[in-house]
Amino acid sequence: MTARHAALIAAAALTLCAATAQAQNPFEQVAQAAQPAVREITKIAGEVYRFRNNNHYSVFAVTPQGIVATDPIDADAAQWLKNEFKTRFNQTARYLIYSHDHRDHIAGGQVFADTAVVIAHQRAKDVIVGEKRPTAVPGLTFTDSMTVELGGTVVELAFVGKNHSDNSIVMRFPKERILFAVDFIPVNSLPFRDFPDAYLDEWVESLKAVERMDFDILAPGHGPLGKPEHVRLFRAYMEELRAEVTGMARAGKSVDEMKQAIQMKKYEGWTAYKDWLALNVEGMYRLVQANRRGN
Repeated sequence: MTARHAALIAAAALTLCAATAQAQNPFEQVAQAAQPAVREITKIAGEVYRFRNNNHYSVFAVTPQGIVATDPIDADAAQWLKNEFKTRFNQTARYLIYSHDHRDHIAGGQVFADTAVVIAHQRAKDVIVGEKRPTAVPGLTFTDSMTVELGGTVVELAFVGKNHSDNSIVMRFPKERILFAVDFIPVNSLPFRDFPDAYLDEWVESLKAVERMDFDILAPGHGPLGKPEHVRLFRAYMEELRAEVTGMARAGKSVDEMKQAIQMKKYEGWTAYKDWLALNVEGMYRLVQANRRGN
């Protein structure tokens, strides 16, 4: 990439950052629906970049043979990004990798399907087809792991277990030491609302699997970049909340009583603490009760 291209990217990022305030909650962009989308491209490391569309993020790698892209987010965002690939890097997407099946991350994949091989977990493909997600159907799937190599860049795809969905994968860029993980490892943020489409025990185990991986930079699908330590911190939150809810359920407390009593004060500095803690308690109660047989 030329110095001129780098300068253009930096200038665009600064302009867009100045035009918008920080997102209130990392998963929500409903309030921004009527406003122009805030989009930017920033370099993470090497030739791996992060694409922002309002409060959603994906990553991509630029190589001499084309671009390895990830979650398109929506059709408008994908078209904007496709144009940037051409004007900034003079490249097209050769691979498009979905992190999981949820629409708010993978809609718009058809924009890249004219040049890119679309990849996802096999279960993600099943849901995309079954639910008629508005995106390109993956042409290449896997169940445990896959390696994508293009122009000297390697991306390791791995299914680490059920968590925020039953088909979420992580994408590791070993040379750049970056891990892209969407929705199930927020950085200093509470998990989304009441844990929709979640698998509690497997989620904790999947976090442990990520902790054993070798990387320096955690790139989540929402919010700021993080480090490996943020995976452990988030697992601690999940385990502590589960213990609190389980203990109060065994004491015969109702979910409304739990929502009043459980405070998790050590996490009050995290994003969405005020908005989502009660919803987290409610969702955790549902998940705990689904796998608990009381007296």
